[in-house]
Amino acid sequence: MNIEDIIQIAKEAGKIMVTADRPKVMQKAGHANFCTEMDEKIQAFLIEKLSKVIPGASFLGEEDGQDEFTSKMEKGFCFVIDPIDGTSNFIYEYRPSVVSIALLKDGAPYMAVVYNPYDDMVFSAVKGEGAYLNGERIMSSDAPLSDSLTVFGTAPYYTELQEKTFEIAKNLLPLCVDLRRSGTAAWDMCCVAMGRCSLYFELKIQLWDYAAAALIATEAGCTATDIEGEELSYKGATSALVRARGVKEIPECFK
Repeated sequence: MNIEDIIQIAKEAGKIMVTADRPKVMQKAGHANFCTEMDEKIQAFLIEKLSKVIPGASFLGEEDGQDEFTSKMEKGFCFVIDPIDGTSNFIYEYRPSVVSIALLKDGAPYMAVVYNPYDDMVFSAVKGEGAYLNGERIMSSDAPLSDSLTVFGTAPYYTELQEKTFEIAKNLLPLCVDLRRSGTAAWDMCCVAMGRCSLYFELKIQLWDYAAAALIATEAGCTATDIEGEELSYKGATSALVRARGVKEIPECFK
């Protein structure tokens, strides 16, 4: 097993994404929660190819009813995949969207790849071996929050969290240079990992949104927790807070 095999598969999946025609859109449960034929096509492709990398591995994916973490996935190897993180971006041709692949070993993050095919950017990490962008080691910023951008997600499928999300954002704005919103959690975390931003938060994201990027961020020196500062579970939905090296404490607006 080699992370280069996973990187190659992610790049092939990204090629499918960028060469796709404008997709047919299906609505899922929740506000603005979309799925496209391309999500399903890329997920099937990933399962087929990754099954050959680790025969017998379990799969957790956003599409096709494979989105429930089970006790079986806590043992051995489990791939957690998001074929298109940023489906709304993909539908409206608003960049980026990314392919996200995490490999859990006995329920803990072990390998991770996030690929932005529009800019040919491959983020990767193996537990304990650092984080990389296109093969070059990356570290998060050591700048204070006051000299940094903050990026956040609006948890758009969970309308009950909108008021709290924007209250936190309002209180963060005077503490940082400015706020950004990309539409993909995995990309946002990778932006913190490579030093473009120093803080990311979202009040509810799913395992396939954070499993890969949280490991990449951690290996880049970030602190990745829920908004209360507790360890991420890697078992299901959670709030998420990723802080670069320069953000030593959780800002008061999260408390």
